[in-house]
Amino acid sequence: MVKAYRYLAEERREYVLSKQLLRAGTSIGANVEEAIGGQSSKDFFAKLSVAYKEARETHYWIRLLTDTEYLTASQSNSLLADSAEEN
Repeated sequence: MVKAYRYLAEERREYVLSKQLLRAGTSIGANVEEAIGGQSSKDFFAKLSVAYKEARETHYWIRLLTDTEYLTASQSNSLLADSAEEN
């Protein structure tokens, strides 16, 4: 996600949507990490639920960036495949 953000900001000069992608995409791992350190099973599942929602949001931003032609279909497919591996 960080590399995708850099590409969008530096090469495509897109700052608003790419920032949303960066925020949602990096939040997934942070929430999973918090879940691993959860103090109860309820806490664990709550954090995993947030991570899942952030993953869904990340997919939305990737699709929107593709539909607005900031990303090519190939770039989009690569990002979506990478995110599917992490989930």
